[in-house]
Amino acid sequence: ALVPGARCVRMRFGVGPRAAAIHELLGAAGDATLDVVRTVQERFLLWPSGPSQEEVKAREHTADSVVSNLLSMTNAVFVPPYDRDDIVELAFAIDDVADAAENASELLGLYGVATPTRQSFELCALLVRATEQLATLLHELPHLRGSAPQIVAIKQVEDEADAAARAARASLFKDDRIDPVIVIRWKDIYEALEEAVDACETAAHRVGNVLVKNA
Repeated sequence: ALVPGARCVRMRFGVGPRAAAIHELLGAAGDATLDVVRTVQERFLLWPSGPSQEEVKAREHTADSVVSNLLSMTNAVFVPPYDRDDIVELAFAIDDVADAAENASELLGLYGVATPTRQSFELCALLVRATEQLATLLHELPHLRGSAPQIVAIKQVEDEADAAARAARASLFKDDRIDPVIVIRWKDIYEALEEAVDACETAAHRVGNVLVKNA
């Protein structure tokens, strides 16, 4: 997780080597976040073996580092490629995806989960789909004008994840024999995974704002 930096100033469209570096860092942030999400999915699928929480955390730290570099570069460039505040908001939105995914992964161990559920696999798959679209969107950003198909695709995945999370939570209350503690634990995990998908949709919305302003 990141701490907000210095106050940002609105600037007009910029070009040049440093603007290109910001675009490269946006793409790298998308890739690093996707690496976190894919590792979290693998942790769920292979639990209790597979990637450890330390491995997930290490990838999340890498994603944090990329986003920190992006924020530093954005504040250092005299004329960034987009409104400075918009880049900062987008950077934090990307960071939120990795944070939420890492939190869901941590809950597996924290709650001593015995066996992952089919619903958790479904939500992880939706999270990967959304993050893949986000990573592509961030790489394509320099070439986009006005809109992007990935934004629509991410919204569709987010809608699927909302429905899947609601169904997953509802399933916890269909069997009176389920331990209430287990119900609470899985409810938290489902909500963390849903939050990560929501963060993808928020990041896509931030990109949409950038595209509209620079159309």
